[in-house]
Amino acid sequence: MTKHKDNKTEEQILEAAQKIFQAKGMDGARMQEIADKASINKAMLHYYYRSKQLLFEAVFKKAFALLAPQLNAILNDDSSLEDKIKNFTHNYISFIIKHPYLPNFIIQELNRNPKFIEKIKNNVAFPSIDKFKLQVQKEINIGNIIPISAEQLFINILALNIFPFVATPLIKAFTDVDDNDYKSLLEARKKEVSDFIINAIKK
Repeated sequence: MTKHKDNKTEEQILEAAQKIFQAKGMDGARMQEIADKASINKAMLHYYYRSKQLLFEAVFKKAFALLAPQLNAILNDDSSLEDKIKNFTHNYISFIIKHPYLPNFIIQELNRNPKFIEKIKNNVAFPSIDKFKLQVQKEINIGNIIPISAEQLFINILALNIFPFVATPLIKAFTDVDDNDYKSLLEARKKEVSDFIINAIKK
């Protein structure tokens, strides 16, 4: 009898793998552990994904696909540069609060395998900053903002938004806050980050 892959089973596998990879990384994860977490046997897991690398890539692509289209939509809409900075910050922080594992998960894999980004860069949803760069130059030309590299501005936006999520234990230790207070701190950053960036580039 020919086997057929079941979408529900595959989703169970991806969810289980995401949790294991998040906790132990690519190198520390074991296929048997993932199979146990998904409540299937190892043979079934290998039927869906022949190797740990293929499974990791599937989990990574799924994770990246959650975030990339949202960032791309904001960067390429018709809003003003100021609104774009506000929307990017608000949407990014709101999204990562719901999916806190994503930044570390993505950064961990890109550090482990830098060339992997080439496999997903050709995806149509991969964020493009071309329109953002044009907007920045236009605002500089008409004298609304100080001269600044669009690439540097984008890195500043990313860094200020991402760092509190990839360094949560460190920041909680420095600020001496509990989980609830830290959530409030993150919510407040939606406005704090955008205001900080906008005020920093205004003339």
